[in-house]
Formats: sequence, C-alpha cells, structure tokens
Amino acid sequence: MLDFRAQLRHIPERVLVAGVTGVGKTMLCRRLADAAGFAYVELDSLHHGPEWSVLPDFERDVEAVISGQRWVSEWQYHTVKDRMLARADTLVWMDYPRRVALPRLLRRTVRRRFSAETLWNGNRERPLHSFFTNPDENIIRWEMKTHALLRGVVPGLEREAPPLQLVRIGGQRQLEHWLAGPLAAALAPR
Repeated sequence: MLDFRAQLRHIPERVLVAGVTGVGKTMLCRRLADAAGFAYVELDSLHHGPEWSVLPDFERDVEAVISGQRWVSEWQYHTVKDRMLARADTLVWMDYPRRVALPRLLRRTVRRRFSAETLWNGNRERPLHSFFTNPDENIIRWEMKTHALLRGVVPGLEREAPPLQLVRIGGQRQLEHWLAGPLAAALAPR
C-alpha cells in the first residue's frame, strides 16, 4: 500500500475510489475526472431507479464504463465490485476516521432532506426519522454498520490483484497533498 506521499508506481488509467458512505468518493471521482480527463459516470446514477429500485441494466452499464481505457469510479455495489477491481489499475482508499466521515454524511443527508434535492431518477433522501423507523434503509445507519468493513478488505487487495496500486488517504489534508503532489507528478506531460 502506498503512503499518500509516495510516488505512484505507474500512471493511473483505471481508478477506483473506495470509502464509506458520505466520505466524498463522488467528489473525488469528479476531481480526478477533471484533472486527468478520465471518463466518469456516477455509479449511483446507474444503480438507483425510481422508488430506489435497482435499474435492470445496472451490471451491463457498469461493464460499459469499465471496458473503457481511462476511467474513474466509486468502488461499491457487491454485484460489480470484483469485475471493477479486476479491470482497475489503481485504488484510492479514503480511509477517513469516523469523526470525519459521519459528520460529513450527516451534513449531506440533512442538507439533501431539507432542500428536497432530487437525486437519481427522481429519488429523494429518506426521511430523517427512518433512522429509528426503518434502520435497514437509512444511510446513516448504513455508515455506522459498514465503517469498519473496508479496513478488513482493502489492505489485502494488492495481494489479490497484483497490478493494482493502492493509495491510502487518511484525511482531507492528505488527499490535497496527494492530488497536488504524487498524482500531479504522475499525470504531468513527460
């Protein structure tokens, strides 16, 4: 696993961004797409149909995205994670502590709920009281349930997928350093 200060072993072309719900995966994907010219389609937009249903072509649509030469995507949804990993050359792990991740998710959830922001295919953030009334479908409960899971999975990925370079980012300052330093150096014209 590369430290956020370490130079990348190769120029990233197919990048996955891992992290818990609400940590900023989508924002980082957008930034990487802008900085490096990667293709990017938000995975949630391919997954969530009306009324939070799963879109029937989700897996096929993901295959179309990852068949490209240069792309970035969130690493999520168990039905496609293995295929995405097999195609990726770089995984950026946003391993932020809960004291950072949970407040970010809370702010985003409350903002979306009160602004009635329309998400994918007409969906809206579930009511805040679903934390108590429907815990299986509450995004805050999901973060609380899954926060530690990636720590048991991500570190071993380099052994499972040897060409994969894994970059662990532990906070926003580290992320900004990595973007301006090692990533910028790797993407600089030669």
